[in-house]
Amino acid sequence: MTEDVTGEGRYAASGADVPSSVSGTEPGASPGSGSRADPGSGSRRGPGTRFQGPRVRVERCVSRGLGKVTGYALGPYQTAIVRIGFGAAWLFFLLREWPHRHELYGPDGPWSFGLGKQLIDSNHAFTVLMWASSGSWFELVYLVAMAAAAAMLLGWHTRAATVLFMVGVLSLQNRSVFMGDGGDNVIHLMSLYLILTRCSQVWSLDARRAHRSRSRAETRTEAARTDASAGAHGRGGNAPPHAGGNSAPPHAGGNSAPASAGRSTASGVGDPVAGTGGVVLWAVLGAILVGGTIAGAMTTGWTLFFWALWVANAAWWCVNKAVAVRGGSGLRELRTVCDILANLAHNGVLLIIMVEVCLIYSTAGWYKIQGSRWQDGTAVYYPMNLDYFTPWPELSHLLAGNGLMVFLVTYGTVITQVAFPFTLFNRRVKNVLLAMMIMEHVGIAVLLGLPFFSMAMIAADAVFLPTVFLVWLGRRVTVLRTRVRGRLPGGDVRRQPVAPPSPRTAGSEDPAVPASAPVGWPGDRTG
Repeated sequence: MTEDVTGEGRYAASGADVPSSVSGTEPGASPGSGSRADPGSGSRRGPGTRFQGPRVRVERCVSRGLGKVTGYALGPYQTAIVRIGFGAAWLFFLLREWPHRHELYGPDGPWSFGLGKQLIDSNHAFTVLMWASSGSWFELVYLVAMAAAAAMLLGWHTRAATVLFMVGVLSLQNRSVFMGDGGDNVIHLMSLYLILTRCSQVWSLDARRAHRSRSRAETRTEAARTDASAGAHGRGGNAPPHAGGNSAPPHAGGNSAPASAGRSTASGVGDPVAGTGGVVLWAVLGAILVGGTIAGAMTTGWTLFFWALWVANAAWWCVNKAVAVRGGSGLRELRTVCDILANLAHNGVLLIIMVEVCLIYSTAGWYKIQGSRWQDGTAVYYPMNLDYFTPWPELSHLLAGNGLMVFLVTYGTVITQVAFPFTLFNRRVKNVLLAMMIMEHVGIAVLLGLPFFSMAMIAADAVFLPTVFLVWLGRRVTVLRTRVRGRLPGGDVRRQPVAPPSPRTAGSEDPAVPASAPVGWPGDRTG
């Protein structure tokens, strides 16, 4: 027999009076008058009763929406692929321009240190390259930018890595503002957005480390419970009875595990705290921030911004540490509040990224409509005949010589860019246009020789990829990685599968990992 927990059955089971909002009767009326069971009492209902149904449905929808926005970091796969895409784009760009780094951003560039200093003083942009004019300082900043991009790509201490990634992007791009293109502008914006996202919930080293820590904590807890149970059975009937007739030791909550074991899983799921590497990394960043603040190397706005980031992450680490060591309902509630705020920031930034991508395509499409070459269908012809935009001259000339192909590509580009923001409410049409835009950027990378611009745009487009496709992609990577490991020496060792993470588990870097989300990199069976 099931109980109606949302209606009158819940109150009847407890013996309490049924509220009028649940029973459908007017206040002060008897249950039989004006109730839903009386078909002839519709004329005796109040004026607002007929609107009660839609109002309740709206309230429930709003409640469910708020529950999702505050309870979960939405789009874990989408934000992970965005993190990987932009980290790879910036890392490969820096590797590609390694031989020309001094001309692009260094002391040998046409935009001298003095001109850069004047520009930074006027627009108050952020760049650490203005802190010193020596070549060794530039080399250090360039190497740190590459390391931060690699760390963000792998998801290693992602909170700190995203901050360093932003510092590297802003420092290099603001040093020579005339060296970038549209792809650099997108990377510039996304480096600011990714700081506030929980983009390492899946497909990251942080997720793998968090899962391993939880597994070890759960193993220790189970071992402690087993030892306590074995000790109780060993004492047999000589053990004194405890209150309530329970022969188990009187631990908190009726748990037979020792209290010290429960402290390792204070939040209920064995939440690990940031490891030594993360603590050292944030300590170094704090020391650099102190030095920059004392020296006055940053403006007041940037100083407050970086201190706010550092203090917020330090507070998050302290709360997690206190929950893991001491436990307690008060600390767990404080951690829940911090978790809700982090989810709100993540979901808000995720919405901003989506709006940003829509604005990029809509503005580009509407500006193209105003051009005469786009109107007559010949705009694509001209860049494919420019020497510095034709890495494959034969292929470019072959396509440019086909008038029908040029016409279709020109009009198809405009139609896709203008129509994409209007198709977000139709999943199938949106996925078709999304595939067309990704193929368009692949064509730009191959035909026009702009691979990093295309990588940045494809990474931005990935925020709209369906979760089913991303999960399928992760499984395919799993199969591929398993095959590669099997061909390597010693790669045929069978590994034991691990249990999936429990719902609402928390890691040291990104705490809200969905229950259905795989951890670690695709194909990593060890978690």
